Amino acid sequence: MIAVENLHRHFGGFRAVDGASLQIATGSITGLIGPNGAGKTTLFNVIAGRLPPTSGRVTMDGEEITGLPPHALFHKGLLRTFQIAHEFGSMSVRENLMMVPARQSGETLWNAWFRRGAVAAEERRLRDKADEVLEFLTISHLADEKASNISGGQKKLLELGRTMMVDAKIVFLDEVGAGVNRTLLNTIGDAIVRLNEERGYTFCVIEHDMDFIARLCNPVICMAEGKVLAEGTVEEVKNDERVIEAYLGTGLKNKVVGHA
Repeated sequence: MIAVENLHRHFGGFRAVDGASLQIATGSITGLIGPNGAGKTTLFNVIAGRLPPTSGRVTMDGEEITGLPPHALFHKGLLRTFQIAHEFGSMSVRENLMMVPARQSGETLWNAWFRRGAVAAEERRLRDKADEVLEFLTISHLADEKASNISGGQKKLLELGRTMMVDAKIVFLDEVGAGVNRTLLNTIGDAIVRLNEERGYTFCVIEHDMDFIARLCNPVICMAEGKVLAEGTVEEVKNDERVIEAYLGTGLKNKVVGHA
């Protein structure tokens, strides 16, 4: 579905992404791992249109999408979530979901004044859709709660729910487990698997929790210093000498081997 070819993103002399090439297959849950500063989030930001690339190419289903803005990619079904959830705190959880679909009838003054029946009918459909999403995510009890009052893990579920309010094809999840307790992380993992298996979502997941990655992801791609180091199953990547060195450093790697 997504092909990244020789992608670079430089900040002055710093090469955050340095010639990365990878593919994300349709229907997969692809894991993206690597030490801090490896370029993972910058790669996400370039693919998702938040940052222009310095050079390189990104395609989606064979169509070039390099440098397209986030709203254009949104309409193509490419969405991303963030390490820190971006909710509208003064609105209810349900309202946060209902506002996601673009081009709603009530957004124009003409419709608001002269097509009130159509606007109300659309709002009912959106409300029903939001309630269906909340039930799917097992957080129906939070529907009327202000989004600012829910926990960090519940906000991650809410972000996932936003992707369900539109026809998402591929979702990029940035550290979905950050600051989330194990119970809620399992709930998030269950939802990702169900969306993948039942609704055909493709995912790419940045995550440091290797148990979470091992449960969900195949393949796993490891980045370091802006480059792709290795790709394969979780076990193959974990046992790759280049990956061990990237995480531990040559000296620590030799020390661990020496005491084995």
